[in-house]
Amino acid sequence: MSPRITALADPDRTPSGHRLAWLASGEDGDPLGSAFLRVFTREGQEHLSELQVNVHPAERRRHVGSQLLDAAVTAAREADRRSMVAQADAGTPGDHFLAARGFRKVLTLTYARLALHGPDSGKAGEVDAIVAAPHPGYTLVSWQGTVPDELARTFADSRRAMDDMPMDDTDYGVVAWDVEQVLAAAKAVADRGELLTTVAAVDASDGSIAGFSELVVPGDGKGDALHYGTGVLPEHRGRGLARWMKAEAIRLARHAHPDLGGLVTDTADSNTHMRRINDALGYVPTHQALEYQLDL
Repeated sequence: MSPRITALADPDRTPSGHRLAWLASGEDGDPLGSAFLRVFTREGQEHLSELQVNVHPAERRRHVGSQLLDAAVTAAREADRRSMVAQADAGTPGDHFLAARGFRKVLTLTYARLALHGPDSGKAGEVDAIVAAPHPGYTLVSWQGTVPDELARTFADSRRAMDDMPMDDTDYGVVAWDVEQVLAAAKAVADRGELLTTVAAVDASDGSIAGFSELVVPGDGKGDALHYGTGVLPEHRGRGLARWMKAEAIRLARHAHPDLGGLVTDTADSNTHMRRINDALGYVPTHQALEYQLDL
């Protein structure tokens, strides 16, 4: 028998988008799987949706995932989306599912981890030396949570540092950030109970932010933290600022969160510059994830 697909209400709407959801259940009402579709609404991403499908291992190969996908594709088209992206770890059932259903691989991401304790705990002394080394014309600042008012405008302007981040063939769009969006993003992290730390390089000549690096720590300060992004504005590149900021993020994490196990980052394989920085700082690759895209 075919599973029953039920659309679920998800009232959570943010300035960046909203989610649609579906539940697949059997004749007895037991859940078999679920699907979530994020519909992006920020300027520059009105064409984009993002899919997540989960099916219980015992229920796979019974068309549960396919019917959930059909519901999501129909909804994305009704919302006038032209692209649907989804991510899966390489070699997993999710990887095979997406490839078999018309999605094309558009990006390969390598995940890497820096252990903060034990024999594989990285190059703490070298990291501290990188932070201490002078970078003429620039200073480092950092903050927890929401950006300070006096830096909000220049921080929003600095977000364009990510506009040319290597994304290969992904139709991700270009987001035009403003102060409201920056504040909303920080609030979303706080609402999840997580801790956002931002390190920024400031141009001493005019006080503007030349680049930034963000780290999100679990609310209890344990487990692994996740790097959200490191970017430098094109006019400030070639001065070692990305490595400097990321090293400072590592140093702050070590001191502020002694119970953290490690720091995790994901980087496009084509982003050779950032991969070299990660290698130099002691990050060790753990696995790869594949970004897939379905053209609607």
